[in-house]
Amino acid sequence: MELTLASRTALITGASSGFGEHFARLFVAHGANVVIGARRADRLAALAEELGDAALAVSMDVTDEASVIAAYDAAEARFGTVDTVIANAGIAKAGRSTDLSLSDIAAVVETNFTGLYLTAREGARRMIAANFRASERGRIVLIGSITAEMTGNGETAYAAIKAGVAHLGRQFAREWVRQGINVNTIQPGYVDTEIQGDWFETAGGQAHLNSFHRRRLTPITALDAPVLLLTSEASRHITGVTLTVDDGQVL
Repeated sequence: MELTLASRTALITGASSGFGEHFARLFVAHGANVVIGARRADRLAALAEELGDAALAVSMDVTDEASVIAAYDAAEARFGTVDTVIANAGIAKAGRSTDLSLSDIAAVVETNFTGLYLTAREGARRMIAANFRASERGRIVLIGSITAEMTGNGETAYAAIKAGVAHLGRQFAREWVRQGINVNTIQPGYVDTEIQGDWFETAGGQAHLNSFHRRRLTPITALDAPVLLLTSEASRHITGVTLTVDDGQVL
């Protein structure tokens, strides 16, 4: 089955860099309209100009419910009901659990969990109101992390929240299973994106890289086929899944 997104409207958070920016280009290339949301408005504007009429940039803070609602309102005014959500916005705060500040812990929780929750919930509310129960075209993908399956030093808060994201995806899938909305979670491996900073250029980062069985980072394009599958008509019978895409890094 061809993985086309023609006639779909996707809202993508964290779209000013990394996975979100990549997915925006991918979705437009496969026929979707995209609503790209993030706090860095200048980057969004440049991306929207590149993507043309199929893209709408919206200033969006996922930790602020009013901002999330406003983004969906803008999306509906331009393209109609959002039928595809990529809840991708996230931040990382590195540090041992005994050293991480309260404000850093709160920031990770608010963005990576609460913000994701608000984004998915508002999308589901709109889909339910639009009677997606009949069409079964609702698609929500949460972006987690393989750290949810790992233990280590320096990512305790981030990893624990990402483990919560995986279970949240199953909870949402169960709650909305009769509403025509499929919810799945993708857990990427370590990819060279902005959130990693210059870690993999350091001696410690190189040692980390060499600890992977294939001694390489996961290319961002490795996520293309899974994301297209889970947001297309081909995933009509796939919901509540947590899919790890990490090139075997967590083995």
